[in-house]
Amino acid sequence: MADKRKHRQMTSADQARYSESLYGRGAVEARPVVEPRTTNRRSSSARPSATHMAPSRAEGVEAYRQRRRKKGAGRVLRVLLVTVLVVLAGAGTAVGLWLADLNSRLADKNVVSDDLRQQLVAVEPQEPFYMLLLGVDKSEGRSEEWGADTSNFRADTIILTRVDAPAQKVTLVSIPRDTLVDMDENGERKINDAYAIGGAAYMTKVVSEFADVDISHYAEVDFEQLTSIVDTIGGIEVTLPVAIHDDYAVIDLPAGTQTIDGATALGLCRARHAYDDYGGGDFYRAANQRMVIGAIVKKVLQLDIATMAGTVSELANSVSTDFSATDILSLVAQFRSFDVDNNMFSGQTPTVSEYINNIWYEIPNQAAWEEMMARVEAGESPYSDASQDFTAGVAGSIGSGSNITEGEVDATSSGSEEDSEDVEPEVTPVYSGSVFVLNGAGISGLGASTADTLNYTGFYASSDNASSFGNTTTTIYYNGSAEGVAAGVAETLGLSSSHIRENDGTYSTEYDVIVLLGEDMG
Repeated sequence: MADKRKHRQMTSADQARYSESLYGRGAVEARPVVEPRTTNRRSSSARPSATHMAPSRAEGVEAYRQRRRKKGAGRVLRVLLVTVLVVLAGAGTAVGLWLADLNSRLADKNVVSDDLRQQLVAVEPQEPFYMLLLGVDKSEGRSEEWGADTSNFRADTIILTRVDAPAQKVTLVSIPRDTLVDMDENGERKINDAYAIGGAAYMTKVVSEFADVDISHYAEVDFEQLTSIVDTIGGIEVTLPVAIHDDYAVIDLPAGTQTIDGATALGLCRARHAYDDYGGGDFYRAANQRMVIGAIVKKVLQLDIATMAGTVSELANSVSTDFSATDILSLVAQFRSFDVDNNMFSGQTPTVSEYINNIWYEIPNQAAWEEMMARVEAGESPYSDASQDFTAGVAGSIGSGSNITEGEVDATSSGSEEDSEDVEPEVTPVYSGSVFVLNGAGISGLGASTADTLNYTGFYASSDNASSFGNTTTTIYYNGSAEGVAAGVAETLGLSSSHIRENDGTYSTEYDVIVLLGEDMG
């Protein structure tokens, strides 16, 4: 363990070189306060003045541990389970009454204000979009003590998520709550203050400007619901590189792969003192939160229809989002074949820790942050090199490894010239056209709900039962020149091109595409 800690900590020389890369030579010795960055729109006068500056968290592990322990158990954080919404609603089997009840419960929360909706930027169907996933401490004890007004709360968990349905990719980027950002007229403050200043709308605005991306959707979830969600799906499997013991989070887990229940998952997402020996426990906790989200998504994809529907109902009791249940169902259908291990990426904003006036701040490495977001925008992992993820080997991770996309070989350009000649040209998907859905799976309501999903995306779809049931594999038949429409239908339903066939006259030629549903869609 000692060797691992030594490997993870920065030396004074390392810290000096890192700060020098951000602020110029001599910054560590000469800078009495945090120097303004080139992206700031205000002067540095708004920044807290520094009467004392401690070493970084990585250097001052012992001081950090002692200071943090004095705070007691701290606030109960709210982890962002809304990513689960992207894949939760499940299998296209929602019936009308269930869907109406779900929409009603989502709408009754009345937290998605007009101000927030004005901050959200609409995107075209099948275009990648960004969602802000937020966890806010609104525990009963805090509300009773301070009141339920938004100004009394801070956003403790901030995850910017990019969702790309056609490419079957999801990327989670945690933004440390202590990140110092410019809030214009409100000066330079910790990013989690934005929620207290102006609620979800202002939080969305600040994160959008900080990441330089348009945010199209928002979700805020009660962390306490994690317990019931995980228990509803029968627990989740996680892999811990090191053992975790945290008295404050009431958790004691060995290293290795294990299945945990809801209460343990809650403790895992709250535990930061388990990493006091490594410094900066918030970073390792954020990595574990992303791991838990990935584990939930992976487990949900394996659920039977009834359990999946129950899980969505559990989530609707706590989620505040601009998504309607029908929006969720439309998106969910596209992620049925989602490969969590290889296509769900994870990372966090690159920052340098500084201690100013007895307060920790995370100062963004602007160049590294811009490089990271360029990779995210391109659908790649936030990290170009595994060494950039300093939590790896200590905290958990999503999927089977570091999810580094750099250096991956394009299958269409690898191998011999003979192999390349066998690669068929890619068909451009079209997301409009007439579609007739035949339910050959024998699952009640599957045809109608699949047609609804296609209609939400932009197709003109209707449905009926097939002449016989028991079909195992879904097949998409196209007529004439409508292969592009078939490709669009396949991507919308989360199916590969191997499911597409040209209609030989067996099925109707009145539509662009015929979808014969199989049991694989249930």
